[in-house]
Amino acid sequence: MSKKSEVSSAFKEKFKEEPRLYYSPGRINLIGEHIDYNDGYVMPGAIDKGIFFAVAINHSETINCYSCDLNENLSVPLKEVKQMDGWKNYVLGVVKEFQKLNVDIKGFNCTFGGNIPIGGGMSSSAALEGGISFSLNELCDFKMSRKELALLGQRAEHNYPEVKCGIMDQYANMMGKEDTVLLLDCRNVAHEDIPLHTNGYDIILIDTKVHHSLAGSAYNERRKEGEKGLSILKKELHIDSFRDIDDVARLSPFKSEMGEKVFDRCTFIIEEIQRTKNAAKLLKSNDIEGFGKLMFQTHDGLKNLYEVSCKELDFLVDAARENNEVIGSRLMGGGFGGCTINIVKSEGASSFIEQIINDYKKQFGIQAESYKVKIVDGTGPIA
Repeated sequence: MSKKSEVSSAFKEKFKEEPRLYYSPGRINLIGEHIDYNDGYVMPGAIDKGIFFAVAINHSETINCYSCDLNENLSVPLKEVKQMDGWKNYVLGVVKEFQKLNVDIKGFNCTFGGNIPIGGGMSSSAALEGGISFSLNELCDFKMSRKELALLGQRAEHNYPEVKCGIMDQYANMMGKEDTVLLLDCRNVAHEDIPLHTNGYDIILIDTKVHHSLAGSAYNERRKEGEKGLSILKKELHIDSFRDIDDVARLSPFKSEMGEKVFDRCTFIIEEIQRTKNAAKLLKSNDIEGFGKLMFQTHDGLKNLYEVSCKELDFLVDAARENNEVIGSRLMGGGFGGCTINIVKSEGASSFIEQIINDYKKQFGIQAESYKVKIVDGTGPIA
């Protein structure tokens, strides 16, 4: 049984009525890493790994939700919405944000289930928020725009799970388009559609299956180091943001004041902002191989200047670099584990996957996993 059928059947069995069906995708980010919180640009796309929802208004004052994958129920009166554990927090966080807007939110029944690998960095949380917010917006006729729903999802994640995420995940989930990536300006929360013609190439994620505990503390350190560097540059160069510097050489006079670590972090941020803008130009001119070279450069910067890689990620990217079928590879996401994203010639994709997974197993004794993904439309109704 397909996941869509499973979710729909579970709804009919539990609630004895016909639901509306929705699909809410996960996302990848092709380039523009660790710069969403530095007023930079990112380049995400919605993917064909996501969550299916079956939803109907139940004409009561109660929310009833069922997770098909975890076999867990949630039943909460609308008047008693509060923080809870796990996936329930994402559902209730969205409901709470609607309530803050004083709209007439109604009780609803919902079942959901998906095929996003948990922990792979494809943003299952934004997919859960997006499916709930989009379906309620449609069924309750709130008439909110997709951008408003993305921002609502971000607020929900800040306030209930208390994860201070950027806007990229929710934005890609709502605004994604088939065969298109979004050049998203994280300062202005606006985007440009960039066509992604991958004819002859596949996008392959390789999951290291490791998650080093440094990730959380290092993320906060990198934010502080970037803020320290930017405060020096604001004072000395009278700029507002890293993106106001288009030549990394302008940093050199301040290296001793910053210290080597902060200098390296600022160098990466400025270079990655430029790389992401250049990447958009290359994709517009259909130069996918030139784009792939920038992916390798991003990984080198994340490894050497931003220091958020790990030996497992480096091994996978180095192996990809040596493989003639691969034109670009880098770590994707926060770092210290998770996935690499690779652009691979379609005819060589199977042999690449087999070889890299075997080599990784020999090196680390860990069974990596591969996911082939396609760029699809953002959250919406399905038949």
